[in-house]
Amino acid sequence: MKTFESLFAELSEKASRQDPESLTVGELAKGTHFIGKKIVEEAGETWIAAEYEGADRTAEEMSQLIYHLQVMMIDRGITMEDVYRNL
Repeated sequence: MKTFESLFAELSEKASRQDPESLTVGELAKGTHFIGKKIVEEAGETWIAAEYEGADRTAEEMSQLIYHLQVMMIDRGITMEDVYRNL
């Protein structure tokens, strides 16, 4: 099972390798605006799932939101420590 930290490490590794087959690398190449739109999309889907689709679907949408948030962290050079300082 992945954790927040292990996912961030995995995504950071993919970004550093610049694998052209990686969806993460592709998203990073599209830039901050694209990533931001994905975050907004997944946040909305999380809310809708919470309202109408139950806990399992909500957890699935939350995991996708976390993924895109972490891609934005990598894009903007934000570390786990930067986030933790603000919790």
